[in-house]
Amino acid sequence: PSRDARQPSGPTPPASGIVLAGGRSSRFGRDKLAEPLDGRPLLHHAIRALASVCTEVIVVAPAGGLTVALPADLPVPLHVVSDGTSFSGPLLGLAAGAAAAEEWWLVVAGGDMPSLEPTVLRTMLRAVAGRPGDRNGAGQAAALELDGAAQRLPLALHRGAAIAAAGDLASSRERSLGALLDALDVRVVPEDAWRRLDPDARTLHDVDVPADLAPAAVAVS
Repeated sequence: PSRDARQPSGPTPPASGIVLAGGRSSRFGRDKLAEPLDGRPLLHHAIRALASVCTEVIVVAPAGGLTVALPADLPVPLHVVSDGTSFSGPLLGLAAGAAAAEEWWLVVAGGDMPSLEPTVLRTMLRAVAGRPGDRNGAGQAAALELDGAAQRLPLALHRGAAIAAAGDLASSRERSLGALLDALDVRVVPEDAWRRLDPDARTLHDVDVPADLAPAAVAVS
């Protein structure tokens, strides 16, 4: 279920950032997260964006570990956790990151999303959290609308609701983020609201194939 979330106001609640970095990069042909983009590995861009919004960043790596070194100059703590099995899918990765998180609220993004706009992420957090100090929040998740549909990443989530729903879905062998959104009370931030903050929709840009690097470089420059 989903509900429209117009531009929320008020303070942004403390949140843990989760970067999903456990994919195969099969369409890219090599480890895309290590690819250089604007002078640093692709993975670093998502980490730095979440570090500007969150009180900590958790990178969820595959069981074999990461092939790229992590940034050492972040303003918040950086942790690495394993998703438990190699290439187990984003849902189990999200659950592993949520289990390691300290905050009640989460911001989740892919490691291949280099141009996340921090003001958009804060808007998503305010949309899902509702009133300051309310641990139940205004919903269980917030997603961005594009062309009438709620996008799967980035997400803002209630940590407890995300862990419970991910556990239920994993036991039924459902591993998609779409299924997670279907199971949660989602606040959808309308496209016209968040595009005022990010007119070029850079926040939704991800890198799947080598040809995506050129537009990504423009987006982060």
